[in-house]
Amino acid sequence: MYFRRTFNLDKQPLQANLRISADDYYKLYVNGRFVGQGPAQGYPFHYPYNEWDLMEYVTAGNNTVAVHVYYQGHVNRAYNSGDLRMGMIAELSTEQGIVLASDPSWKYMIAGQYGTSGTIGYHTQFLEDIDQRLCIRDWHMPDYSDTSWAFAAVKEDADYMLVPQPTPALDVYRKAPASVIELEAGRYLIDFGQELTGQFEPKACGKPGQQVELRFGEELDGERYVRYEMRCNCRYVETWTLSGQEDTLEPYEYKAFRYVEVIGPAGVIRPESFTAIVRHYPLDEKACRFESEDRMLKQIWDMCKLGVQLCAQENYVDCPSREKGQFLGDNTIIGHTHMYISGDLRLFRKAIRDFALSVQVCPGLLAVAPGNFMQEIADFSLQWPMQLLNYYRHSADLEFLKEMHPVAEGILTYFRKYAREDGLLENVKEKWNLVDWPDNLQDGYDFPLTRPVSDGCHNVINAFYYGCIRTVQEIRDILNVAYEDELPALKQSFAAAFYRSQERLFADSTSSDHCSLHANIFPLLFDMASAESVESIVSLIARKKLGCGVYMSYFLLKALAVHGKTELIYELILCEDERSWVNMVREGATSCFEAWGKDQKWNTSLCHGWASSPIPVLIEDIIGLKPTKPGWSEIQFAPRIPQGMKDFQLGFQTLSGSIRIDYSADKLDIHAQEGISIIENKAV
Repeated sequence: MYFRRTFNLDKQPLQANLRISADDYYKLYVNGRFVGQGPAQGYPFHYPYNEWDLMEYVTAGNNTVAVHVYYQGHVNRAYNSGDLRMGMIAELSTEQGIVLASDPSWKYMIAGQYGTSGTIGYHTQFLEDIDQRLCIRDWHMPDYSDTSWAFAAVKEDADYMLVPQPTPALDVYRKAPASVIELEAGRYLIDFGQELTGQFEPKACGKPGQQVELRFGEELDGERYVRYEMRCNCRYVETWTLSGQEDTLEPYEYKAFRYVEVIGPAGVIRPESFTAIVRHYPLDEKACRFESEDRMLKQIWDMCKLGVQLCAQENYVDCPSREKGQFLGDNTIIGHTHMYISGDLRLFRKAIRDFALSVQVCPGLLAVAPGNFMQEIADFSLQWPMQLLNYYRHSADLEFLKEMHPVAEGILTYFRKYAREDGLLENVKEKWNLVDWPDNLQDGYDFPLTRPVSDGCHNVINAFYYGCIRTVQEIRDILNVAYEDELPALKQSFAAAFYRSQERLFADSTSSDHCSLHANIFPLLFDMASAESVESIVSLIARKKLGCGVYMSYFLLKALAVHGKTELIYELILCEDERSWVNMVREGATSCFEAWGKDQKWNTSLCHGWASSPIPVLIEDIIGLKPTKPGWSEIQFAPRIPQGMKDFQLGFQTLSGSIRIDYSADKLDIHAQEGISIIENKAV
């Protein structure tokens, strides 16, 4: 629906600040110009509003604020919706005080042009079959007459707790196609050169009722046509009905796509008008730069970076197509990578809080937040303290760590109810026990991961539990909170239950002798593996390589890094197996995939930020840069450059300033901004 309000300013203001929010979402126009959109999704008890500086938009005399508000209506992972809440709130302040506020003097009208042929994904979004004959032309322009519109009604008992959105609004900008091919009269193939998130905006002029079909996809079906029946369970086909005048398509929702196919009557479509309206969280391209003479390594970096850039919207999303949901476990990798590529910690901080707020629904945290969709994954909940600690190391945000500490303790309390006498967890039935995803990449993990999970005690959930306790104890150390060390006894119990001395490996469950890759990654990562077992586990990884999902590869590479196995890490990042980042590049990826290849999952998303682990691993564990003091005021520089690694340059922004690395002809130089202390260890 549309809202409008015209108001008068007796002089040009010295300041003009608009606070605005809407449920579910808004797009804001002032005096006919697009300003921005939002808010980030949130629970009603912690609902964000945006602030806009309108100085460049308002003028002395009459001004018009116009707002396009959308209610999605489904309980899904993308919106806080399905709750019959719709509306907006706004107030404009100048140096004279509040000069405009949402009240019954505002006008509204239903936007009737948005028909639909159904939803895509998991009721994630509606297809938009727009009928231009029903459009209200120029509804947002100052000279439009809204005399026929109805007056808005005030929601007297609104129970929202409004909070300032802690992150900037999305970047919204135009992108021209890389190529446009006329396949036949009235039929065009548009390639934007890479994956993007946004809308497609063409122009056309035809007879009233003539229709144009629009097909979107991440890849082609053959050489000429768009694969609109996408692998990720999205059928991106929409119908655009023309009005008889010069029409501009203005879809509301965003899609993930690279290609568009436009099919319409000859002479109607304006190919010179084709453009994409791209949207994602703001990213300063200068904040992180990586160049390498190794073309494949550079391609892997770039596709991982773009994947995370596009999965960073108002919150992180697992993929910007099928679910558009912020998954807690995905954030371990996406958040870590995003802090490096953006130099901006605010979105990760917000994500950590989003899940902390979900304790009002489940004390053990939801797997997707914010939102009304109820999903719980045990593995993901146990990673939340790890994300909190990682954020603190990058930010030095001690107050936030203190504020979030009770949530971390609450997670441990929640899981202790499943503990046996020896401290190990069993029968964690209230939450999905994931291990890895998709389930065909679990390396034969020998435990029935049914939902709810089968009775018994298995490895990965207990390894995560051990890692969670270890992380919470580190947080207690930072905050000077006294505690009794639980790790020695739990480590002993873990070994007694899962270690198989003959193989010098860890088994999948107490009732199995099968030693999967997954059962051995975490003992290596969390220092639960004895000295005698480390080499056996490393040999297992060297043999099975990336025999896991891309999500699990983050933990696999980090586990190897704990024990200095840099050569193997580098080999795995650049390996050419079917399960590899190289395989994604071979299959034409411009953003990292959900699985190692397009056909390795039944509904593979071709943009999935959880596959971006090479970026933090390269920075921290190969190039060897880590903060030794929170906030990067002091850094460790302990490079472990593999033999044969080609020349590269890396630069990125931290809270304390910029860092640059130059590697050329086996010479490694570091340049850090004044105020950053460097502890060098070039022995390795």
